[in-house]
Amino acid sequence: MTFSTDALAGRVAIITGGGSGIGFGIAKAFVAAGAKLVLASRNADRLAGAVAELQAMGGEAIAVQADVRDYESVERVVKTAVETFGGLDIMIANAAGNFVVPAAEMSPNAWKTVIDIDLNGTFYCARAAYPALKESKFGGRFIAISTTRALEGWPGCAHAGAAKAGIMSLIRTLTGEWGKDGIRCNTIAPGAIGDTEGVKRIYEDAGRKANELSSIPLGEFGKTTDIANAAVFLCSDAGAYVAGADIVVDGGRNRGRASPIVTVPGK
Repeated sequence: MTFSTDALAGRVAIITGGGSGIGFGIAKAFVAAGAKLVLASRNADRLAGAVAELQAMGGEAIAVQADVRDYESVERVVKTAVETFGGLDIMIANAAGNFVVPAAEMSPNAWKTVIDIDLNGTFYCARAAYPALKESKFGGRFIAISTTRALEGWPGCAHAGAAKAGIMSLIRTLTGEWGKDGIRCNTIAPGAIGDTEGVKRIYEDAGRKANELSSIPLGEFGKTTDIANAAVFLCSDAGAYVAGADIVVDGGRNRGRASPIVTVPGK
């Protein structure tokens, strides 16, 4: 699916973790829909390559090296967006960290690292972007990338699951507080997205691909374009009345994990 080339025309967006994976998938969709972009990430080389590709598509995009664990770093990204493009309409809090380790073996530092990136980083993005989003003539959009595993538990990834559950609660609170300012806050909860490093590491490299696919009713991993399409919808005029929602894009996985139907003989 493709949106019109002016679906996000005139809008300025920041995407953290925008140099690869889901973040870069959203970036490409945003450029194709007419948005101006600021990509933020710790990896300068990856950012440079991503921006070059977006510019080759005819898009306006710049890169700012930043660490979402540092509030002043996030503030600098927002300031750069406003100074370069004249404002900010969309903030996509996508930067995330995760790795598999059982809770009983998880070090305090491992826990803190993921919480800092995922949960604290999302709040920093929201807080730093708030003044500019409030001034958006389109109605500001704040979107955090969550996961369907946030509310069902995530064995092996307790830190990431807890952080993402916290993000969902944060978004609901911000919706109640910032709706009066015209800011629409939502989360997008991807399932297993096949063309990302996370799925390769957590499922494929660990020999769990077949098991994971068996839990997805549609029978296949998603694509970054699936998440990007949801983001374009939420940030366009079509999503103007959507706030406080958790848009699940997982091929039905959260339903596939439900208890199976039990057939009683003779009934």
